[in-house]
Amino acid sequence: MLYSHPACFDHDPGRVHPERPARLKAVLAALEEAEFDPLERREAPLASREQIVRVHSEAYYDQVIAAIPEQGQRGLDADTIVSAGSGEAALRAAGAVCAAVDAVMAGEARNAFCAVRPPGHHAEPEQAMGFCLFNSVAVGALQAREVHRANRIAVVDFDVHHGNGTQAMFWSDPDLLFASTHQMPLYPGTGSPTETGSANNILNLPLRPMAGTVEFRAAMSQTLLPRLAKFQPDLVLISAGFDAHEDDPLAALRFHEEDFGWATTEIVRVADSACGGRVVSTLEGGYDLDSLAVSAAAHVRALLHG
Repeated sequence: MLYSHPACFDHDPGRVHPERPARLKAVLAALEEAEFDPLERREAPLASREQIVRVHSEAYYDQVIAAIPEQGQRGLDADTIVSAGSGEAALRAAGAVCAAVDAVMAGEARNAFCAVRPPGHHAEPEQAMGFCLFNSVAVGALQAREVHRANRIAVVDFDVHHGNGTQAMFWSDPDLLFASTHQMPLYPGTGSPTETGSANNILNLPLRPMAGTVEFRAAMSQTLLPRLAKFQPDLVLISAGFDAHEDDPLAALRFHEEDFGWATTEIVRVADSACGGRVVSTLEGGYDLDSLAVSAAAHVRALLHG
């Protein structure tokens, strides 16, 4: 199942900003190939205020919505720029994950991918940062808990940047697992192995610059996947960033598109055993259009055939 919405093109941080509408166009174009015809395609709804404030404060929600300009751009920080269409885009992105969670938990699909923007995993409870406004994957996790009574929820994040916002939101809840591979040192500076959460429910596996297939697959196989299996989640969410690809301009890992397909297959295998294959994935980073397109295609292919 594939969730997206044209409103996600209308978030416009400016002509030279790396998080540009062309990213989503590249992903969706790749998913128009005939092999993806079996995907059921659905429009992402708007997330409600109630859904957002499960993880962000009401004051923060109001602050973001009030900051959306009627025209032009406005900076929430040096990296996070909003335009007139950004509010709806961010609400559609979070709404996509919630709708996908609803569909997967109801058995309408085994898994789903949300092709949306802006990304979300850097957004903290009270702070927009790193191109992110609302933390869509965390919003989806709480949707599963509050609406579907899923208790144990895991997020696997293989974006090249550490998902500091998701980590902050999961930190004190032993039934929420956050497991991340990411480059270190790199923005935002969090993600040390010593950051383990209040109940050892945070797993950070930083990779050195120039690490590639061998290091990534070892971290996944030896540590992350066994921890995920031991956790026995009721639902697995994926923060699917593809900026660890060797062609991405914003970092220095050396993954290939096949690595994302492999990782997805392995995550789905754990989910098959733990929770009937229930997986919801959402697009995070990835800034080289060609590598983003082929990596997202490899990811969705693995979901489709998992």
